[in-house]
Amino acid sequence: MDRREEIGKLLEYSPEQLVKESQGRLIILENLDELHKHLARAIADEIKGNNKLDQETKLILPVGPTGQYPILVKIINEERISLKKCRFFFMDENCFDDGTAIPAGHPLSFKGEMQEFLFEHIPPELAIPEEQIIFPNHLNVENLSDMIADAGGIDTCYGGIGIHGHVAFNEPEKGVKNTGPRIVQLNAYTVTINAIRAEVGGDVVNFFTRAVTLGMKEILGAKRIRLYCRNDIPDIDWANTVCRLAALGTPGDDYPVTHIREHPDYRIITDKNTASKPKYNLYRLGHSPKI
Repeated sequence: MDRREEIGKLLEYSPEQLVKESQGRLIILENLDELHKHLARAIADEIKGNNKLDQETKLILPVGPTGQYPILVKIINEERISLKKCRFFFMDENCFDDGTAIPAGHPLSFKGEMQEFLFEHIPPELAIPEEQIIFPNHLNVENLSDMIADAGGIDTCYGGIGIHGHVAFNEPEKGVKNTGPRIVQLNAYTVTINAIRAEVGGDVVNFFTRAVTLGMKEILGAKRIRLYCRNDIPDIDWANTVCRLAALGTPGDDYPVTHIREHPDYRIITDKNTASKPKYNLYRLGHSPKI
């Protein structure tokens, strides 16, 4: 079965069929709010569990989705969860044309967003030490693999999924599952989706086309993978296909997220809207004129 046929078949599945076929690896929540709560609670509980055992918590974290972080802040502060023994590796960062990571003060900086959404709201007695917050940039990109290895590996990779299956900024390319940290050239799909979200008026011409990212090797090397897939742009059902491929698709470099299907412990968490069937199934409509 080629990818077109596979997508056509997967888009025919009802949400109930998806859950059944995924054998528990696809979790469908009621709505986007519940998805954000689920992600925040998962991160908080993992940290709490490790704190009780006096163990470090080593996570790969996304900047998108972001709706979980205000909820996580509230949980951390109300339940007094210390982040002192955490080590957070963030997935990626935008770069200027020369490959230099944009500074935290830039309004579209992922590092700046995390400061605003998360870190500045945690009191000092609970806060993660600054040196244990690692964002990829042009200065540390060559050392990120060693930094993760020196930390003893990643416990859980939390993240989202791009329109054609990119995780972090690992877009389709030959041998993508073996890639490490690097500076990448983004394709038009990613640039367009990012520009739509960024309140830049649809300016795809001036939007960032380069980024620094962790590789699929680091993501697939985590003990657990938890990816949250959702339609987060009103009235645009862009994630329905990639959600189904992430849960049930054949592993392939054309949709990098499908490589998690060979991982022993992965879950895809989505909401009812994203798990629903689209109005039209293009494969079933055919590719040749009928009128």
